[in-house]
Amino acid sequence: MKTFYFLIIIINVILISACNRPVASFTLADGINYHAPSTINFINKSQKADNYFWKFGDGDTSVLADPVHKYLLSGTYNVELTAKKDNKMSKEQMKVNILPPEKCLVLIETPYGNMEAELFEQTPLHRDNFLKLAEEGFYNDLLFHRIIDGFMIQGGDPESKNAAASKQLGSGGPGYQIDAEIKQEFYHKKGALAAARMGDQVNPQKKSSGSQFYIVQGTKVPEVQLGQLENRKGIKYTEEQKNTYMEIGGTPFLDMEYTVFGQVISGIEVIDKIAKVKGNSLNRPEENIWMRIKVIH
Repeated sequence: MKTFYFLIIIINVILISACNRPVASFTLADGINYHAPSTINFINKSQKADNYFWKFGDGDTSVLADPVHKYLLSGTYNVELTAKKDNKMSKEQMKVNILPPEKCLVLIETPYGNMEAELFEQTPLHRDNFLKLAEEGFYNDLLFHRIIDGFMIQGGDPESKNAAASKQLGSGGPGYQIDAEIKQEFYHKKGALAAARMGDQVNPQKKSSGSQFYIVQGTKVPEVQLGQLENRKGIKYTEEQKNTYMEIGGTPFLDMEYTVFGQVISGIEVIDKIAKVKGNSLNRPEENIWMRIKVIH
């Protein structure tokens, strides 16, 4: 009889200990269908825990209770949450599937932050060339060699890599040009990604540089100025385009002169940060502002 009661006591201790253990559990805030790049809100539903450690499956971690994590590339990621209480712990795992992006996207990394840009399918020559160069690593460690606050930031000259501070930049390229793909629906609003080119005197066909590009900063444009440009250029802005120029800004005097082949859709504030960097008499920044460009897939 004593043995029987002794066993009951041991079992009860085990049950009490088990009931005090933390239980790791989590869900995703926005369902299960995600396309790269995708930011996911993780909802922590753990019980009896006060410390957390997340592994997101891409090398990043977090100790926040309810973290927000961004996946840049598509793939299947094994997410693990460890929930702790004192010296006890529990783990929960879930596979997160990130589908390929629905649009053609690139990541532009800089020392002032990252930008994500969409490349337009309606400008296939420029899109495919930009993708090719990015995949080859052509742009990595090149400089934004020309910046003008209130106008644009420009880069993509291969001669800018490891260039001496005294070197004049802006004439380099991959050895070819790209036929113009100028379309009125793609205009020079803030964040527009466009191809640099030589002037009309030597380039009446407005062919683009094979590698150099600029990203528009611009300023807000009065409606009267847009009307003057319409008359001078023989173009007609939509109401949406007018409102964008007036409320967000851009450089409309470049419209129908250069090929716009993309648009910054995230990190547009990075343009303003770079444009504020002090430059010399040739508008080259006094500090080297490098870039790295990756295709988001």
